[in-house]
Amino acid sequence: MLPSDTIFAPATGYGRTAVAVVRISGPQAGPALVALIRAGLPPVRRLSLRVLREPATGELLDHALVAWLPGPGTATGEDMVELHLHGGPAVRAAVLGSLGRIPGLAPAEPGAFTRRAFLNGRMDLTAVEGLADLIDAETEAQRRQAVRQLDGALGRAVEGWRAALLDVLAGTEAALDFADEGDVDDEALTASGRAVAAGVREAIRAALADGRRGERLRDGFTVVLAGAPNAGKSSLLNALARRDVAIVSEVPGTTRDAIEVRCDLGGLPVLLVDTAGLRDSADAIEVEGVARSRRRIDQADLVLWLREPGGEGPPPLSGPLRVVATKGDVSRSVSDGEILISARTGEGLDRLLAEIEHMAGSSLGSGDALVTRERQRLALERCLHHLDRAATHGAALPAELVAEDLRLAVRALGEVAGRVGVDELLDRLFSSFCIGK
Repeated sequence: MLPSDTIFAPATGYGRTAVAVVRISGPQAGPALVALIRAGLPPVRRLSLRVLREPATGELLDHALVAWLPGPGTATGEDMVELHLHGGPAVRAAVLGSLGRIPGLAPAEPGAFTRRAFLNGRMDLTAVEGLADLIDAETEAQRRQAVRQLDGALGRAVEGWRAALLDVLAGTEAALDFADEGDVDDEALTASGRAVAAGVREAIRAALADGRRGERLRDGFTVVLAGAPNAGKSSLLNALARRDVAIVSEVPGTTRDAIEVRCDLGGLPVLLVDTAGLRDSADAIEVEGVARSRRRIDQADLVLWLREPGGEGPPPLSGPLRVVATKGDVSRSVSDGEILISARTGEGLDRLLAEIEHMAGSSLGSGDALVTRERQRLALERCLHHLDRAATHGAALPAELVAEDLRLAVRALGEVAGRVGVDELLDRLFSSFCIGK
């Protein structure tokens, strides 16, 4: 598929549906529609009822609603056509087959429509990433964060910072190019330039000082169930998941590998991880299971240490920890600060879930983070580094070096929005999209 090709793909899911939408984008979109309806183009930007026929034979394909959308004011910035078909698989297949036989048309690859929207300036890279996150969103907070990105929350902020720094850079370069002119300030950074750069620095620093909430919300809040064998970890996982996802047995060491369950807790993505019981063992498989348990514990956002009646408390661990006294239907023994539960009767589970939800909310936020990906954070950190150097050492550095730091700061902001240096990233990003997006 070449950038000059006209592409087509279904924009709705496969299977039997009420309506199936097929999108066409590119210079041959209008002629392709004319070939299908065997008539002139319908009114612009209106759904019109037309009969679709196989261009070569005239065979009836479907009665459909069609929309003719001339560019550049379209989703991709190109001429576009939408075909709203009856949703049977055979109808969709027949229409797609006919489109594939029209010269100049090619089936779209994953993300091809969004790539064209980006290349034609209809979306910046942060909005593209927001769209990808919106497609993958599983919880309300993830949806809210993705919609903010798609709507341009970070893109607008970055463009404002970039425009401000470009003005400062222009003043600095004027001082270099016209140093002998009496009406040009010969300072590398004027007082007003320093004030503008300082304002951008503080805004970026505030955006980065968010505890990585945006990235963590995309990945979810990880809760690891840990403890000695037979402490009730698998029973608790099944009770919280409300289904049998882990084998429960009185035989110690039954759980050998981590078992994960993703859930939506108060609109937040939470990953519950059942791990092998921690104990010394001569069984090589169990030893490996214990080693994996320790690694998951080290990576957890929250560790729930399960202690059965008479069991020992947790070993020294780094990171947030709550001790859960299990088997409350057998023993009421509980120490200060512990949560007493019974997976069998459900006692204490609501309190435990409320605790997890509270800690997840404190860690992830509610979808209001500006920075949502590591790529964005690294580019902003590079920008901040150059601004810090220009501000800290600007008075002592030659104007050429100050200007270079400003240029590099502007370039880093351009990387966030996808203006520069993102070719390899685009291939990886768009390959994760669905066909038709």
